[in-house]
Amino acid sequence: MFISHDLAVVRHIAHRVAVMYLGRLVEIAETTALPDRPVGVPYRTAGASDGRGRPRGRLPFRAGVSDWRGFAPRGVKPRRLTNPRVPAVNVGGRPNHGPFLMNHVSALSRGLDPVAQARNIGPMIADSAHEIERTQDIPKPLLAKIIEARLPRMLLPRSVGGDEVEPWIYLRAIEEISRHDGSVGWNLFVANSAALIAPFIPLSAAKAIYDAPAGWIAWGPPNQYTCHAVPGGYRVTGQWHFASGSRQATWMGAHCNVIEPDGSRRLNRFGRPTVRTLLYPKDQRTPVEDWNTLGMRGTASEGYRLDDVFIPEEFTGTREDPSLRRDPGPLYAFPMQGLYSVGVAGVALGIARAMLDEFISLAKAKTPRGLQRLADMPVVQSDVAHREAALGSGRAYLTEILRDVWESADDIVPIDTDARIRVRLGCANAIKAAIETADYVYKAAGVSAIFKGTPFERRFRDMHTLSQQIQSRDAHYEMVGKIMFNGDPDGLFM
Repeated sequence: MFISHDLAVVRHIAHRVAVMYLGRLVEIAETTALPDRPVGVPYRTAGASDGRGRPRGRLPFRAGVSDWRGFAPRGVKPRRLTNPRVPAVNVGGRPNHGPFLMNHVSALSRGLDPVAQARNIGPMIADSAHEIERTQDIPKPLLAKIIEARLPRMLLPRSVGGDEVEPWIYLRAIEEISRHDGSVGWNLFVANSAALIAPFIPLSAAKAIYDAPAGWIAWGPPNQYTCHAVPGGYRVTGQWHFASGSRQATWMGAHCNVIEPDGSRRLNRFGRPTVRTLLYPKDQRTPVEDWNTLGMRGTASEGYRLDDVFIPEEFTGTREDPSLRRDPGPLYAFPMQGLYSVGVAGVALGIARAMLDEFISLAKAKTPRGLQRLADMPVVQSDVAHREAALGSGRAYLTEILRDVWESADDIVPIDTDARIRVRLGCANAIKAAIETADYVYKAAGVSAIFKGTPFERRFRDMHTLSQQIQSRDAHYEMVGKIMFNGDPDGLFM
């Protein structure tokens, strides 16, 4: 074992390197990957040595870690950090505010307000909703506004030009978009979920995808197809489906098990077949136009085919182990499936919110034959109040969970099982409340809901397409309850 603070020396001696920060293992990687894959403070300070293995300038002192006092120059009192998530380092006398710093600073305090951005373009989305469903695409002027508002970059790391917003702000932004059109909300949730691969691939590859403002990844879920490891990368042939947002995407992805040259399946550190994500420019795939569905038609969640395509190693990664990520910070301590479910909850809440608001407006004007005005019926008044409470409490419960988990999340270590099941339960509860609200509104609106072009029928169809998606399964309650009683000894719940 060779220990050094000087990466220049390390590169000449070691083939693989483990990086530690404050006593924690940050990353293990091939030495050749280090120049392009910095992980916050440890890399910057090591790379900024004075030639004798000593970091230039002052390193921050983290309360409770007394050994760090030794890094401060004599006569200089070490600086304490009030919130020491990936603290800034003074390198060469200049503050180094690199892309991996200040992950604890809220989006709003950085001048980012994706909820307000979503609200501003909401009327434009609403005006385009029928066209979006008819053409199964987002009109170019609207797409340009969405990209300008940075809405596909909410979960993208700041290291590659993203906004890295808190998950409860992301939830509200997706909800606001989905109030105006569920398909746009869905495609933006999927685009942000796909952006979560960025911390798991080399920085150079992530920048190649996202340096362009319109950078956008779409993909379908894993299936039976595999890829074959070859020198320098992988070869893949197969067909995938449910690639929401593929018509807006610039890059695509395929998830598959890896077949090694000897015919065996590559295993991850858990002893299970690894699922590797392969990324490639969209023009390398052949679209399979098979999205003829009841609802969410505007998502164009169609299939795609790859025929013996070579994918360089640099444009691949695995998202199944949060500890492998390049970027630190609490957002990426959440597992991908947890943030996927947050996005689906946002879409569901937005559709239900819009339907309930439209029903309240209808009830004020509609008097069914032989009855009093809907708004004057005690049963309608009671039911609407119950649905309002259900939606509000579902959102509030999930928001509270996301805030609590965020505040306790580590910069490096993934959130634990208890936190994961809380996120899953909060999302399942919000989705269930939204579906029940949509069902109530459709029934209570009577024949006013059955005609095409009304404020109800497309949203009802969208909701009952969302309700069939994996994140909406009632089985999530069973899984959460099982873990509450018996734990997760096999570590299968992600």
